[in-house]
Amino acid sequence: MRWLRTFGEVVRSGLTIEETRLEPLLALRTAAGVAIVIGPALWLVSPAYAASAALGAYSAGGATFQRTWRPRKVIALGAGAGLALSTFVGYLAAGRLVTFLPLLAVWAFVAGMAWALGSTAGIVAATTVGSMLVTITLPTSVGRALEHAGVIALGGMAQAVLILLFPIRRWGAHRDALADALAAVADYARRLRHDPTAPFDPEPLMTARDAAAVTPSQARTRPPVLHGPRGLAERILPVVAALADPDVGAPAEGPGRDRARELLDAAADVLDAAARSIRRGTPAEVPPGSADVLRVDEEDEVLEGPARQAAERLVELLGEALEIAGSGGARDKAPTPPGPVSDKAPTPPGPASAQFLVRPTMFRLLPVVVRAVRHELRRDSPVFRHAVRLAAVATLGYLIASRLPLDHGYWAPIASVMVMRPDFHRTYARAVARLAGTLAGVALATGMVRVLGPEAHVFGALAVVSAALSYTLIRTGYAYSQCFTAAYVVFLLGMGGQAWEQTVPERVVLTLLGGALAMLAYVVFPAWETPRLPGRLADWLAANGRYAAAVLRSYAEPTREHRADMRRALLASRKARAAWQEAYDQARQEPVRPRGLTSREAEEAQEALKGLDRAAMLMESHVPQADSRFAPEAERFAEALEADTAQAAVDVREHRNPDWGRVEEALHAWEGAAGDRSPVLRRGAELQKRALEDLATAVSRTPLERDVGSAREEQRVRAAVAAEGDGSGPAHRGG
Repeated sequence: MRWLRTFGEVVRSGLTIEETRLEPLLALRTAAGVAIVIGPALWLVSPAYAASAALGAYSAGGATFQRTWRPRKVIALGAGAGLALSTFVGYLAAGRLVTFLPLLAVWAFVAGMAWALGSTAGIVAATTVGSMLVTITLPTSVGRALEHAGVIALGGMAQAVLILLFPIRRWGAHRDALADALAAVADYARRLRHDPTAPFDPEPLMTARDAAAVTPSQARTRPPVLHGPRGLAERILPVVAALADPDVGAPAEGPGRDRARELLDAAADVLDAAARSIRRGTPAEVPPGSADVLRVDEEDEVLEGPARQAAERLVELLGEALEIAGSGGARDKAPTPPGPVSDKAPTPPGPASAQFLVRPTMFRLLPVVVRAVRHELRRDSPVFRHAVRLAAVATLGYLIASRLPLDHGYWAPIASVMVMRPDFHRTYARAVARLAGTLAGVALATGMVRVLGPEAHVFGALAVVSAALSYTLIRTGYAYSQCFTAAYVVFLLGMGGQAWEQTVPERVVLTLLGGALAMLAYVVFPAWETPRLPGRLADWLAANGRYAAAVLRSYAEPTREHRADMRRALLASRKARAAWQEAYDQARQEPVRPRGLTSREAEEAQEALKGLDRAAMLMESHVPQADSRFAPEAERFAEALEADTAQAAVDVREHRNPDWGRVEEALHAWEGAAGDRSPVLRRGAELQKRALEDLATAVSRTPLERDVGSAREEQRVRAAVAAEGDGSGPAHRGG
């Protein structure tokens, strides 16, 4: 993928409208917070104070729209405090470049390192850099600087008070995350009806787990419905996969396959009903036909063996899901399997007895922050490189802008800071989107200013309306929210007496300069993910090997400790898979040549590791109970699998061909062992061996292939680009 083609994709990405659910009530409440601080400050004090208050309220309100599982009022207070601190400290160092530039560089570097804590912390920290650049031009003394800092903090407090007084969908983000996890498993069940080996993306389950981590104070107020269904979704996932799989579940054809399709369809209906119940806070309603399908008849059931066990387990888990999500008549509609299956159904834990994932409180967050930042303080870290770029661009932009004959030179470094992200694609897409949004916004605001004339109170009202529209569109695309953000800034400056004839051209020129600096910084000091792909793949392979070995050990010796090890290994495998997927997606959007892994090899290796993960998941669905007998063959195979995958991870990282000698030897010895009591276990081991062979085929190359692999990949990309250019290439799906 070359620069020209990449830039075309960047432009399309930056101007794309994202399909998302708008939240007008949240936008209205946040805009009201802006109005509450602008109105009195404009009426009682001065436009300068109103501008400071608006900065705090607007930035703190925008921070509450970022994805976070902490209470929104805490985010608003934290953002307001950070903005106030940066304002005051910036003013103390302002006046001389020799003092202000080092402060700006250090502050921007720390803001860049805040990405180690997540995107919300990184974005909020970037706004504090912008606040420092803007407000150092407003106060005239230390006392006035303290006043402006206090007014900015007051804007954050106003947003927090409104959130406290007018809560909208309390726990709404947590409900959505849990409902999305259940809906993802429902969608997976439906896809398994037509493709028994369909892959599953665990991202919704990972998000739901992240959302489930709460502080002790949150645990006391969390709705009871958020306590149990996430674990059920985790347990239902391998069961539906095992039921659908023709190797370890229902037969490929015949009445058994038809019965499996019916059960999968009914399971999807039940999970969708539970998801709707959790999302909306209403009773779960399952179609009567689906409830009838989920009744396992002891005499007439056509499924046998492991498939029969999976069906019974699925019905049991679905009944438990509806007991948690449903209320009123919903429980009467829940499928109640006869006989011993229903007797085994456990009672869902209540709020008093439910265990919760602990999230550190704000006061205990400091050690977590220190560990996260220390982990990223290395040259090859994308977060560290982003922090260096941010510090360099902020100081360079301020220096360049201070030499220009413009009154608002700080707009250039602000534009750079607000568009820069740790990865190439988002930085470039946001730079394009910010320029396009700024052009549209200033054109809109300019037209309104010319029509309405200079009137501070009118401009204040228009600024509030622009803020409301910006909040409303904040999740539909950066360009569209930035359009009204630019209009908001123009109205705010007009409220302070700035002439639009001067501010509008300055805004456009300096935004273009800031975006260009941000884009140039990534070319000079990049953090490409393409060279890191072999390492990410090796990490995923090693984590998958540990997870598969943990599942095998749970068969070999079914104990509580081994089950806990299996759970920890599964979470580590998902984390490694998510890191690989993020790196792989970014690498596909980078204009650099493949190094170590071509695009085709990476795609084939990814499919092979998904197969290894899926084989372990199928085996997990039939892990025996604690009173089962010891299986020494599984233990030997687990040791061989873990050892070979660990060594193969080293080989992949160092561009050597992997070898599965121990696995082949252990599987051959297993074939000669007597008393194989679990067909699912034996078949799962064979599927794991096949996935490892597919991986070796994907990444193994001769010395000659290693030399010419990159050249072939380059030729393939060029041919694809040429085919798209003359219209002979394949049509895009959905277009």
